Amino acid sequence: MDNAACVVGFALAALASGAVGLRIESLAYVTAVRAATDAPIIGIIKHDLDDYDVRITPTAEMARDLSVAGADIVAFDATLRPRPDSVASVLDAIHAAGALAMADCADIEDAKAALAPGADCIGSTLSGYVGTGPEPTEPDFALIAAMAELGGFVIAEGRIRSPQQAAQALAAGANAVVVGSAITRTEHIVGWYKEAIDAASMPSLGMAKG
Repeated sequence: MDNAACVVGFALAALASGAVGLRIESLAYVTAVRAATDAPIIGIIKHDLDDYDVRITPTAEMARDLSVAGADIVAFDATLRPRPDSVASVLDAIHAAGALAMADCADIEDAKAALAPGADCIGSTLSGYVGTGPEPTEPDFALIAAMAELGGFVIAEGRIRSPQQAAQALAAGANAVVVGSAITRTEHIVGWYKEAIDAASMPSLGMAKG
């Protein structure tokens, strides 16, 4: 389902069901979704670099291009890791293009460092994905709460798999919630059901009702 028609379909279905905005990856998909709706778009580019670990909108040029493509908010990796362009330069590019900047953070120090030069909002997006430890399965509500204490606009994102967890993120202090895999990644959703069924020792036939 990694094609523009499917991405636009998912986007319109989410909006029809009450979503108030969309987080869209790639210039092509941002352009396609923007042509289909006026709803707010958080745009990102996932790009692997040879010499750096940051991969979410890692350069100022990519950030600027997303705004031109139609993103209202441009999200970027704001972790305190080596990067080709400084956080400040990425922020400058986003703001110069007329968009808002969302700093995808892994911890509270990332959030503080992103707010200082002018990030418009901070997200818990990268919590659990930086470093060598095992990947968590639950949202980082503690980080969300700590971010809320900084006084910026907080977007909860990362491993939010149920309406209850989304509500809990708001209760922890988030101003908004991004839900990704639990809506758009069928292979993940089916996997979660299979894990639960297997754990309960029920027959797992791998059958889906269509």
